[in-house]
Amino acid sequence: MSADAAGPTSLDRAAILGIVREQLAEILEKSPEEIVEDLPFTDLGADSLALIELVEALEEHLATYAAGFHIDDEDLEGLTSVRDAVNYVAAKLQVA
Repeated sequence: MSADAAGPTSLDRAAILGIVREQLAEILEKSPEEIVEDLPFTDLGADSLALIELVEALEEHLATYAAGFHIDDEDLEGLTSVRDAVNYVAAKLQVA
């Protein structure tokens, strides 16, 4: 069963990591396998514009799980790696 078939309530940290990796891979034109959780965004070649694109993509994608999901602009500075982004989204969605 795919994650989509399970419905929007089945979002866990691993699913969030998958979403972040997929979205960032698309923006950076890399394969999701190249998006390693521990790497800083700068090591992946993501500049501030790429991060804004990532935030917009995440907000759009995650709205199906949490209506009105939003990443605050002032929180962007604290997001320096894939792990930071995943932890931020998980905390915001209150996922274990």
